[in-house]
Amino acid sequence: MHGPALSGWLLMVLCGATGAYCLLRTRDGTERERRSARAEALMGFGMAAMAVPTALLTLPARTWVLYAAVFGAASLHAVVRARDGGHHLHHLVGSLAMVYMAVAMAPGASHAADGAHSGHGAGAAGGVPVLTGVFLTYYALYVLRSAGRLIPAPLPAGPPLGGSTDVLAGPGGRPELALACRLAMGTAMFAMLLTL
Repeated sequence: MHGPALSGWLLMVLCGATGAYCLLRTRDGTERERRSARAEALMGFGMAAMAVPTALLTLPARTWVLYAAVFGAASLHAVVRARDGGHHLHHLVGSLAMVYMAVAMAPGASHAADGAHSGHGAGAAGGVPVLTGVFLTYYALYVLRSAGRLIPAPLPAGPPLGGSTDVLAGPGGRPELALACRLAMGTAMFAMLLTL
C-alpha cells in the first residue's frame, strides 16, 4: 500500500482483527449469515495483506495478479449471489474495489500513471482518478450509513417485550458487532483508496 508505514500497520491490524471476528461469525447464524461472514472474512484478510507496509515486506509482482484473481472470483460469486439480495451487492462493490486496487498497485501501474500524467506532477500510485472517486464516494456514503445504524434507538420504558433479559451468546449473537466490523472495513477501504 502506498502511504506512511504507520497507517499501513494500523490498517493491517484493524483489517486482520476484523477478518478474524468475521471468521468466528461463520460458526453461528443462518446459512445466509455464515455466507456473508465468510465473504467479509475474505475481505478483511485480503485488505490486511494488501496493507502490509513495504518496510516489512516487499511483495513480488505476481502477488498483485493473485489478489486480482482471488477478488475477481469473489466478484463473480457476488454477482451470482446478488439475486438473493442482502449484503451481496456491497460484497460485489468491495471485491471490484479490491481488484481495482490490486491492478493499480501492481509495480508496472505506477510507471504507466507517471507516463500518462508526467506533466501534472502525478504521484507514484496508479489508478484512474474518476474510478477512484466513484469508489471513494461509495465508501464514504456506506461508512456514514453504517455509522448512523450503530446509533442506539431509545428503549421503551419497562421490561423487554419478550420478557427475557438474556443476550444471545456467541459471536453471531451481537448484530451490532457485525455492523461495527462492516463499518471498520468500510473505513479501511476508504483509507486504502485514498492512497491511490
